Amino acid sequence: MSSTVQKTGRTWKKPPFIANPMLRWGLLIAVVAYVWWAITTLPFDWERIQDGVPRAIRIFKGAFPPSFIRGELLFDGFMESIKIAIVSTLLGLALSVPIAFASASNIAPKWLYTIGRGVIIVARSFHPVIVAILFVKAVGFGPLAGILTLTVYSIGFVAKMLAERIEETDWGQVEAIRAAGGATFVTLLYAVIPQIMPRQIGLSIYQLDSNLRASAIVGIVGAGGIGSTLLNAFGRYDYDFALAITLCIIGVILVSEAISGRIRRNLW
Repeated sequence: MSSTVQKTGRTWKKPPFIANPMLRWGLLIAVVAYVWWAITTLPFDWERIQDGVPRAIRIFKGAFPPSFIRGELLFDGFMESIKIAIVSTLLGLALSVPIAFASASNIAPKWLYTIGRGVIIVARSFHPVIVAILFVKAVGFGPLAGILTLTVYSIGFVAKMLAERIEETDWGQVEAIRAAGGATFVTLLYAVIPQIMPRQIGLSIYQLDSNLRASAIVGIVGAGGIGSTLLNAFGRYDYDFALAITLCIIGVILVSEAISGRIRRNLW
């Protein structure tokens, strides 16, 4: 039995994201007009930019070749950053789990949900550098400020992602344990936690990797770690040592990314 296909001469085209052509072109024109307005109204100091080019050239010339003479100072700074990242990740995870359960609308009562979401919003509202400046002013220079900063940073990310995963849990398992007479803690332990555990492991690995990167940033404002060493190198005009620190930061991040990727592949 043979069949024939009638050719219409038309080809399928993907429909546009915005079907209305007037609205589509209107939005495009509005975006272009806004970008032009923003560029023309921002206070760029072109003379200062022009004067800064020779200074930038001198800095790059002074940075090559990188100097690894003070390897002990470099090693101590990285070890402090690693300690800050590990401790802050553990503290952040320990605090994020109860906050996440308090921020899940399908588990927590309304008053507790409001408090939990408020904590997450506050933790996510500020960049880690701003939080680091506040903690440096509060507890002084050093790794304690970095640990507190990255703990807040961890809560803002992990608690939010984990709370959303809790809200996506299969409610059938929860109802089954409740029907068998299980208390609230037993229900969470055997119906909710097994479902969110893969996400929690993935978030923990990612946050450790993220805190390792962020520890180098917050150190620039005095929160300890290799960032403080980098800031001191710039302050002494040791651009070759600063480049060595920068290269080592890139190397450490690449290694941590490879390790975390390997762990995630083995887990799933």
